[in-house]
Amino acid sequence: MARLFTQLPLFVQLMLLASLAMLVPAISAVIEQQARVARVFLQSSLLFTMVSLVIGLAAAANPRQNRERSLLLTLFAAFLVLPLMLAVPFAESIRNTGLLNAWWEMVSSFSTTGATLYAPERLPLSLHLWRALVGWMGGFFILVMAIAVLAPLRIGGFEIFFAGSFGQQSGVAPSFLRDGVSEPGERIAHYLRVLGPAYAGLTVALWGGLMLAGDPAEVALIHAFSTLSTSGITSLSHPGDAPSGLFGEVLIFLFLIPTLSRRLWPGGGELRATEKLRDDPELLLAGALVAMVTLFLFARHWIAALDIDSAKQALPAILRSLWGSLFTALSFLTTTGFESTSWNDARSWSGLGTPGVILAGLAITGGGIATTAGGVKLLRVYALFRLGQREMEKLVHPQSVAGGGPVARRLRREGAYIAWIFFMLFALSIAGVMLAVTAYDNEFEPALILSIAALSNTGQLAAVAVDQPIDWTVLGTEPKVMLALAMVLGRLETLAIIALFNPDFWRS
Repeated sequence: MARLFTQLPLFVQLMLLASLAMLVPAISAVIEQQARVARVFLQSSLLFTMVSLVIGLAAAANPRQNRERSLLLTLFAAFLVLPLMLAVPFAESIRNTGLLNAWWEMVSSFSTTGATLYAPERLPLSLHLWRALVGWMGGFFILVMAIAVLAPLRIGGFEIFFAGSFGQQSGVAPSFLRDGVSEPGERIAHYLRVLGPAYAGLTVALWGGLMLAGDPAEVALIHAFSTLSTSGITSLSHPGDAPSGLFGEVLIFLFLIPTLSRRLWPGGGELRATEKLRDDPELLLAGALVAMVTLFLFARHWIAALDIDSAKQALPAILRSLWGSLFTALSFLTTTGFESTSWNDARSWSGLGTPGVILAGLAITGGGIATTAGGVKLLRVYALFRLGQREMEKLVHPQSVAGGGPVARRLRREGAYIAWIFFMLFALSIAGVMLAVTAYDNEFEPALILSIAALSNTGQLAAVAVDQPIDWTVLGTEPKVMLALAMVLGRLETLAIIALFNPDFWRS
């Protein structure tokens, strides 16, 4: 049975797995005594399982070789077409909603953006679980496809390590040579076996930890799904309302760390910019950014609080402010978008509003390459930093020769060059999406925040980066579709789309 499943086309495999996943919210609805929701998901699971099998049998009659270009096209289809199937039971379970809104919701979930059109109290817990589960599947999908498909094409952040043009197959990746895995289908199966137990194991561990901390089983599972996938989906009005409290936030904080570097995942050896983990550039840059933002925000709150009654400056309030800044900084750097309860306490303590520019900057920076996090990615930012550092050294010592080894030289030269290209493409994408949204009678600031939130896959930014939360539901049909496409663009990155226009990419 397993061998037959692996012989199916990748998109059919995704359809079949998504169909079986519909049983999870069906079981949850039965537990909640939501008979109608359970029936809808059960019927949808049976329907799409049959459809998947029929398509699989039809495709088996004309098997085709899994080439890089077909898999890259499958990536686009997965993020645009698959959510339409996922939206069917969601739309049928909610009254007075349309398929377009349900499709938008599933695109947001599957791309790990986590934005929503629905108030938390409008959806039953089983539908929140479905949103989180879709986000979890989307996070695992991009985690596997990044290393199995994007890496050989030198895109998705891997272009920094490989010389030459992107969008062409490369046989340079050390792990592929070491493991003896070169064919695309074999690579996908290999990394499914390598990453699957780790991804699922971390999810179960966090789920158990949150339940021990006091969260109900389904709430804990939703937060475990959304933490590992960095979707930030929650069934609560505010994640800090969870009964687990501070201990739950500490657990989520620890489980967000793997999204800072691919090196922390199994099979991430080809991304070693340094031999020792303590010298890893992504982890060092992430630590520096989180520390600087935490200290800046803490100082900002402290200075503002000097004008307030000194009784409010007690040590517990200071510690809560420090923790709230630390947790929120890491959460937005990994594009998860969770807020700490202490973050709200810090704002109440100082009387200051939300530093939206800082949170938006963290979301744009993003987490590690080939992880579930979005944004520009830490390694690209690090390559630009090293280039800037080297240029300043040359201003002082024009004849100096920089060391650091071949990897450091590649990051400063070819890596920084392609990182700058990507950064400019990302900035142009923000400008283009923002102009498209403002063309439909939307104001400049909300359009800018929504564009950054969509392209960085940080949907919660719309509710946090401004004093008055931006409601996604007020958008018209056209802006919704544009922002959904922006979510897919942010998840797959512009270089993957440009690779489709590379003539060498289409040569057999």
